[in-house]
Amino acid sequence: MKPFDFDRLLVAVALALLLLTLGAARPGEAAPGNDGFIEGYAAAVLERDFGLVAPSLRVQNGVITLAAADVPQGERERIREALARIRGVARVEISDQPVPPATPPADAVPAPSKREPPRVLTELQTGLLPGGQLFSPLIADPRWPHFAASYQYYLNDRDLKNVGAVSFGETVTLYRDRFRGVWWELGIQAGVFAVFDLDAVSKDLVNADYLVAAVVGARYGSFSAQGRLFHQSSHVGDEFLLRNRVKNRINLSYESVDLKASYDFSDAFRVYAGGGYLFDQEPTNLAPWSAQYGVEFRSPWPDRAAGWRPIAALDVQNREENDWHTDVSLRAGIQIDSVLVTRNLQLLLEYFRGHSPNGQFFRNKLDYIGLGAHVHF
Repeated sequence: MKPFDFDRLLVAVALALLLLTLGAARPGEAAPGNDGFIEGYAAAVLERDFGLVAPSLRVQNGVITLAAADVPQGERERIREALARIRGVARVEISDQPVPPATPPADAVPAPSKREPPRVLTELQTGLLPGGQLFSPLIADPRWPHFAASYQYYLNDRDLKNVGAVSFGETVTLYRDRFRGVWWELGIQAGVFAVFDLDAVSKDLVNADYLVAAVVGARYGSFSAQGRLFHQSSHVGDEFLLRNRVKNRINLSYESVDLKASYDFSDAFRVYAGGGYLFDQEPTNLAPWSAQYGVEFRSPWPDRAAGWRPIAALDVQNREENDWHTDVSLRAGIQIDSVLVTRNLQLLLEYFRGHSPNGQFFRNKLDYIGLGAHVHF
């Protein structure tokens, strides 16, 4: 009997999720949505894709209504098509008459007061230090710079079992502008990723990776992309070294360029793919090429006014150095949204299988399950 090939099963699951996304998230198959959520999303589309703020924007029973005075004549058909693709939209009307304020049905029960709705337009300001990012953070990427703390249980490691993992970092947009219909921005990215042995008396630092990058981002409609030029170096913890728990220590350090592109299907699904190349690497024989791809799901239910929603993500990476073997990261849980949509807290169950993302130990096979809190600004 042939041994069970778990890696092939994981790749098959990844491909199935990608195909499900492509097949199930076509704009024409949108399901009914909450009017408040549709209105906020429509406002974001108008600002992001057309540079418009439309005071007359109204949504009632899935029907988007705009005053003609708020919509340039030459852009009306494009705007109508873009808004019609939003999940839950029944139709789009551009009226020459003043748009009356939305009124609830006569038998509607007054809703309890809710918190302030999210300010969606702040994400696409222009100029210096505008806030937000054109290319959204990757939920399941183990090395995406952000603030996080996780407990991880290693399933097959001889030296580690109960591990604490923390990261500190962020992507800061320095300048953003728009050329015709394309948004672009320049920024910096930095992060520190550390893991600790929780079974050691002094909770030994095992490994710390440091990353700093120059970032270029772009967005056109539902497409977004990010390119980086970055440096990463890896450092083993002193206690871990002094206890002779590292054999054949490697001084891992390199520069790299990478490029990722993503596409948003409706407001729920996102797919992305990209690749990278190492240079000026130590050890010098480190193979340079890598590939990365994945899929993300952010549930539109309950509506954004509720302040939370389920999310799930799959990230897959392959590296030439590891003979293109598959590294899989799965995360799922809930996202708690702030008033500003670029800020959120994610509480996630985690699973990883593949070669270790922890610098010094990149040649080691690793399986872990975990629970983490992740904060994005």
